Parts: sequence; structure tokens; C-alpha cells
Amino acid sequence: MKSTLSLLAVFLFLGCANQDAEQAETNAPAEVIVSVEEWDVPFDDTRSRDPYVAPDETVYFAGQRAHYVGHFNPETEEFRELPLEDGAGPHTVTVADDGTVWYAGNRAQHIGKMDPETGEITKYMMEDDYARDPHTFAFDKDGNIWFTAQGGNGVGYFNVETGEATVIPVPTERARPYGIRMAPDQETPWIALFGTNKLATVDPETMELTEIELPREEIRPRRLDVTSDGNVWYGDYATGKIGKYNPTDGSIQEWDMPDGEDSRPYAVLKDHKDRIWLGVSGSDPSKLVAFDTESEEFVASQVIESAEGSIRHMDFDERTNSMWFGTDTGHIGRIVVN
Repeated sequence: MKSTLSLLAVFLFLGCANQDAEQAETNAPAEVIVSVEEWDVPFDDTRSRDPYVAPDETVYFAGQRAHYVGHFNPETEEFRELPLEDGAGPHTVTVADDGTVWYAGNRAQHIGKMDPETGEITKYMMEDDYARDPHTFAFDKDGNIWFTAQGGNGVGYFNVETGEATVIPVPTERARPYGIRMAPDQETPWIALFGTNKLATVDPETMELTEIELPREEIRPRRLDVTSDGNVWYGDYATGKIGKYNPTDGSIQEWDMPDGEDSRPYAVLKDHKDRIWLGVSGSDPSKLVAFDTESEEFVASQVIESAEGSIRHMDFDERTNSMWFGTDTGHIGRIVVN
């Protein structure tokens, strides 16, 4: 079943927590959000998550609890369930330019390749213990996959042609490599080390991993994204901030989230205007907020009525200026933005 949500007034939040009411009232709200839609996933209690838009503009997603890859056609509003082995625990689904579906067999120690027409699966086992639980994927410019392994404490590079994986252990123990995104060159990955106050990156030529320590011990970056200027933006899940790391000069800046230190920003996504969207999992229901990286202000907020729990990961489709998200309550959603 489809539901169309009414838009909240789009408030302009300033990065300063002590912004006075008079100044806030003088800033006209930006027209950021065009529409919000959600669809009920017709498969019970499956934690539908991490939607990814395919080249044909249909959407694939992970059914983490029920071990399937889901497929949704926004035009016909039809869902398909493509079953995996019991215990696969898919954590991420991505789709290559040729339409091939790739999923992270998080609980079964493999990366899976699926033919979307037949459902036929080829499994590539991750024999290296540092890659034992493939977690989140990011394609490079050649269509190969960089991935994190949270429990294994590794970062991997998977060649989709040869089926071989190169695995780089993270030097810090129990670092929990989590979110991963590519730099603008589409060659260099950036990683959030959720168990630490660090980010990481890997030189794709040498496969050397470098850790970047963030300024406060209590910071816990869970996911991140990289804007077109190469700056790395992360959500601090522990203390409710958005942060920016500039790889050119090593500087780090932070801003308080509008919902404060208990906001627990989870999903992080860059849109076509380099605004950073964050899933606020500390509110009930969850919401999405947008941070303008040029003006350094929060410029939009949208409550997601179905989102009791977390919005864990999102994908942006530049063809339609649409953000796709999943909720813990079994919904797939789309927000169109200006």
C-alpha cells in the first residue's frame, strides 16, 4: 500500500545551537522538499533496508531478517521477492551498470552476484577472517566493489571480473568499519570507523589504509558521504553532530544537530546540490534533516511517519533528484528534492 505524506513546514535551522528566535524567524524557509511517498513492503517483519536504484529506475533492497533481495517497480508499484539461502542476512544491495545485482551476505561470509531475471546466484566466499561479514558496498569507476566488514575489522576491494578480494585489516582493534563512500575521483574510498573516533581511507594504488583521528574521544562516526569538493561529511552517532573533514588541509569542523546530542544521526547522503541529508534515529518517529554545506545551515526537516526505529542507509538518483530510504517498520520511501 502506498501512502503520500504531508510535508512539514521546511524550517531553516542554523548550525549554532544557541540561535535566537528572532533571527530564525527572519530566515525564509527554503523550498527543498518536493514530495514524500512511502510504500508498505508486503513481506512480514523482514527489515527492508538499503534501497538502491537500478539503471532501469526500479529499486532493489535487502530483506535482512527474511534473507531475500527485494525488487520494487515504482511505476507499477509491484514488489518481487528474490530468495537467498537461509541465514544469508543480506545487509546491502547494489546494482551494476549492466543490471547485475550484488548483495552482502553479511551472516554467511560471502558476496553474492544475482541475475535479476532468473534469481540465479553466484557466491564468492570471503575466506579472510578480516572480511568475514561483508557490510556496506561502494562501486568504483570500473564497477568493482569496495566494502566494509564491521566484525571482521577489515576493508575490502572486490574485483567483479575475477571474483577475487583484496582485504586490508584496520590497524585499530575493534574499529568496526561501517559506512563507506567514494571520493569524487570514484577511485578512493572513505570509511567511517564506528567503534572509534576515526575515519579511514585507502590508497587504491598501494592499498595502504590511513586512519584520521577526529578531535573528540567520544565521537562515533557511523556513516559518511563525500561532497564534490572532496570534503568528507560524517554523522556523529554518539553525541549528535554533523562533522566535516577537509583532506586538503586536515581541518575538522562540527555543528550540533537540531535535535541535540540524542539525535543519533545514522544514514548520511549527499544530494545533487551537495546538501547532506541525515537520518535522525533518536526521534520517534525518525526524521530526515538536510544540511547546506555552503551556507553551513540546516535547511530542511521531514518526519517519516512510518519510521519507528532507524533509517539506516540511503541512495540518491540524480536522474530524478530522488532520495530512497527504507525503514525498520517495513516501508520503502522516496523523497524528491529541488
